[in-house]
Amino acid sequence: MGRIIQVASDSPSSLQDAAQKASGVLAEGGLVIFPTETVYGLAADALSEGAVRRVWEVKGRPPDKPLPVQVADVGGLRLLWREVPEDLLPLINAFMPGPLTLVYWRSALVPDIVTAGADTVGVRIPNHPVALALLRAFGRPVVAPSANLSGEEPPSRVEGISPQLLERVDLVIDAGDTGGGIPSTVLDATVRPARILRAGALSPDELRKYLDVDV
Repeated sequence: MGRIIQVASDSPSSLQDAAQKASGVLAEGGLVIFPTETVYGLAADALSEGAVRRVWEVKGRPPDKPLPVQVADVGGLRLLWREVPEDLLPLINAFMPGPLTLVYWRSALVPDIVTAGADTVGVRIPNHPVALALLRAFGRPVVAPSANLSGEEPPSRVEGISPQLLERVDLVIDAGDTGGGIPSTVLDATVRPARILRAGALSPDELRKYLDVDV
């Protein structure tokens, strides 16, 4: 089993210590389980094909299912997308950070293994102090599917993560219950109206305040 670090989100010193340790693991191609405001995620360096391949392997994820990516700020969107469309800015300002994964045309920087060969990539900015500290310390985007084996329920606590998965990762950051449990809403922004690909923490009505959205 990978090392487990207990972190109090309201303790800046323990939070930064955990983020630095996680950054070191990710830089070496390792896997880190970490909390977000929705569920626990499984992180690997999104720009390392070897690290991303490990995520597919440990989760038993179908090879045709793309991996979502997390970044620390809007600059990460500009890095991973070909552009940031002007009409998406109100939505981005409202829900990033937050439980929204936006799918848009990927830049040449994104490896094929992340998107399962598709021309799009789903990206979100998590709204959790541990997740944001990790992303800022690492300074690169991470793939971050939920920390579960394929077909299992996404976990909101470390205790809910499969022992089989825990044994195959390098570090676990335990910040207690995420308080969420519902994954992010996934929105396809390559079309207008934008289309919900996965229902989640944000409702269609919430999204429609900022962009024309179809279910």
